Amino acid sequence: MGKYGKIMTLAGVELNKLSEKQLLDLYREYLENGMHGLCFSPYGEGQEPGDHLSEEQIHKRMKIIQPYTNWVRSFSCTEGNEMIPKIAREYGLKTLVGAWLSDDAETNEREIEGLIKVVKEGYVDIAAVGNEVLYRKELTEEELLEFMHRVKKEIPGTPIGYVDAYYEFTSRPAITEACDIILANCYPYWEGCNIDYSLLYMQGMYNQALGAGNGKRVIITETGWPSNGTGLEGAQPSAENFMKYFINTQRWSEEAGIEIFYFSSFDEAWKVGAEGDVGAYWGIWEKDEKLKF
Repeated sequence: MGKYGKIMTLAGVELNKLSEKQLLDLYREYLENGMHGLCFSPYGEGQEPGDHLSEEQIHKRMKIIQPYTNWVRSFSCTEGNEMIPKIAREYGLKTLVGAWLSDDAETNEREIEGLIKVVKEGYVDIAAVGNEVLYRKELTEEELLEFMHRVKKEIPGTPIGYVDAYYEFTSRPAITEACDIILANCYPYWEGCNIDYSLLYMQGMYNQALGAGNGKRVIITETGWPSNGTGLEGAQPSAENFMKYFINTQRWSEEAGIEIFYFSSFDEAWKVGAEGDVGAYWGIWEKDEKLKF
């Protein structure tokens, strides 16, 4: 930890009191120190889910992020996404690999079969059966449980979980019980939290998931802050807030031993459809694969 990190840890200096240059220096220091995990953004400009990924483009981006992270998280096991875990292994990274479930039964079958296959090939450390599919109301709890039990039976040696907003694990005890590991998404931004209170807010989210898990390991599978776009109540996107949130997240992860997958690695323009203009600005790297700051 460098000079600003020491000052902050020992003397409790607030990020707001740092100059623009000090903030940037501290951000770069935490980035270069490396993080637990990164959510992998595979889609280049003009691409979106549904387009087939090439091995070359996955290699290109994996090579960029490899020096900065120990784990990588992928979201799908079809359309070329199934190559991500194997390529990550080639770069010495551990993997949290997801099957993307929706209300499309045919696609769900391909995703589940793809996840089981890549686990059996030895490229998966943790398997995620679905991502926010209950939040989107695209599957029932019973349908999701059926997929979870099926995967668990096929890959008994690999821990499995389901990814959703932290509060879902409190309200859905049957899902929580089926998880070997609680995989919780924690976004103070999307709940309109001011940047000054965002770390405390995220810690509260984590502790709620921890309580629901009743002793189970909890991983924050997504958290982040947009660098640009339209704000949401007290939450405002900006370069400054992006860096502050990243620094606080990585410092907490390091000091408290919290496993966090930061969202996200690269900006992806296709996300504006679902999330508004902020959707395109969550990456540590810009869409052209250059570091933002």
